[in-house]
Amino acid sequence: MSKSKNIACSFHENESFKGEKLIYPAASRNKEPILQVLKRFLICDLDHLDDESPLFVEVASGSGQHVAHFAPYFPGVKFQPTEVDEDLLGSISYYAQNCPTKNILPPVQLDIRTKLSHYGFQEDSIDYMYNANMIHISPYECTIGLFENAGAYLKPDALMITYGPYGKDGVITPASNVEFDASLRARDPSWGVRDLKDLIKLGEENSLTLVDTVEMPANNKTLVWKKD
Repeated sequence: MSKSKNIACSFHENESFKGEKLIYPAASRNKEPILQVLKRFLICDLDHLDDESPLFVEVASGSGQHVAHFAPYFPGVKFQPTEVDEDLLGSISYYAQNCPTKNILPPVQLDIRTKLSHYGFQEDSIDYMYNANMIHISPYECTIGLFENAGAYLKPDALMITYGPYGKDGVITPASNVEFDASLRARDPSWGVRDLKDLIKLGEENSLTLVDTVEMPANNKTLVWKKD
């Protein structure tokens, strides 16, 4: 895989090395606030995996810290991490293998711009899709791919949950997010904080409705989308 493709739909805070357990400071800070939101929306009464276990697909898993933190709180949910950067698969695998509840599957190397059927997923088969800190740090084609795949592969009434900074009606607030957006675009003109209006339109085009917006620390938001 070329370097350009490696960074297409994923961004990482520090240099990564294949097979190394990675710890990203941002993931360490935000994993617990995001977990509290997931506890409101993930529904599963099972205490172990079986044929009825809901499938939770994480897009752009990065280091693997998020899925490793979430999975033990939902032992009956099957967690499937994915990542475009093959150098991060080792870190994700480390976290998965050391999960005490053993409900994290081996990571799949996946480019979200490609249909999920290419990786063995069936349409209308996913109960939850989750994506954190990719939409603003990747070309917009990755966001389009995320929404198109969610629209096709989520079950009816299933949820997609996204996390990050967002603008509203063409305005980015506060000043720190304005500066962050400028730094992203200076680094790569195809990156940048996306506007909620554009995402809502993209959702409508893919049978996804924004049903909740949760304010988060550090001027971020968690968005909850429901498949129509």
